[in-house]
Amino acid sequence: MTSPKTVLITGTSSGIGLAAAIGAARAGWTAIATMRDPGKAEALLEAADEAGVADRIQVKRLDVTDPESITACLDEVIAEHGRLDALVNNAGSAKTGTIELLGLDEVRAAMEVNFFGVVAMTRAALPHLRASRGRVITVSSVGGAVGQPFNEAYCAAKFAVEGFMQSLAPLAATVGVDVTVVEPGPVASEFVANQNLDIPALLNAAGPYAPALEAYFGLRRSVFEGAQTPAEAAAPIVDALTADRPPFRIQTSDWARNFVATTLADLDGSAVQALTKTWVR
Repeated sequence: MTSPKTVLITGTSSGIGLAAAIGAARAGWTAIATMRDPGKAEALLEAADEAGVADRIQVKRLDVTDPESITACLDEVIAEHGRLDALVNNAGSAKTGTIELLGLDEVRAAMEVNFFGVVAMTRAALPHLRASRGRVITVSSVGGAVGQPFNEAYCAAKFAVEGFMQSLAPLAATVGVDVTVVEPGPVASEFVANQNLDIPALLNAAGPYAPALEAYFGLRRSVFEGAQTPAEAAAPIVDALTADRPPFRIQTSDWARNFVATTLADLDGSAVQALTKTWVR
C-alpha cells in the first residue's frame, strides 16, 4: 500500500487552518495540525471526530517564530512519517492601527509572525519537499495585494510574503516544488476577533486620525457581514493540495477576485488609491 501523503499546516487551532486540516484529511492526506499551544486543539479534534477523520489528524506544537520549535516539529514528522509532501503556511496575526500610533515593536512583531515565520517554515521544509516533489501553499490575504488604511503592518507583511513567494516559485519549480499563495477576503473566524480590539479606547487615542478610524471601523463591519466561512475559504487550499498543477495565485471568493483585480490592473496606483480613500472619509 502507498502511504498517505503528509501535509503540515500551521495555525490550526481555529479558522482557516482548522478547516484546512479537516479538508486535507477528508481528501486522504495525513494532516499534521500545528499550533503554538496544543492545549487549544479541542475544537479541531471535535471537528475531526464529527468529520470521521480523527485518525488522519495529528496535533503537534509549533511556534513559527521559534527556530528550535520548527526544527523539532519537522524532525518528528520525518521520523514518524518518513516524508513531507506539502507545507501550508497559515499561522498569522492581525494588527490594526496606523504607524504613528503603533510602536515599532508592534510592527516588528507583526512582521515576525506573518512574514519571517513563513520564510523560516518554508526554508526548513524545502529539503523534504524537494525529496517528495511536493508543494508550498501559503495563506496570504487580499491585503497582500491591496494596501489598506490602518493595516500598514499587516499588509506590509503580506506584501512581503507575496514578493517572497513570487520570487521563489520559478526557482522552486526547477527542483520539483510547486508554490501557491491563497488570498482570502473577509472570513468569519476568530482571526480578527483575536485582536481583542477596544474600539472606543482606540478612537479616544487616535487623535487626528479618529474620524478616519471611525469610518474605517464602519466599513469593516459592513464588509464582514458578507464574510466567507472558514470552510469556504479553506476549500481552495485543499484544491491546491490535490491539483496536478496548482496556479501560483488563488483568491477564495468572487469578492476577493474582484478586489485583487483592482491592483493587478492598476499600473499607476490610482485605482487602488481611489478605492481605499473612500474607506476613511
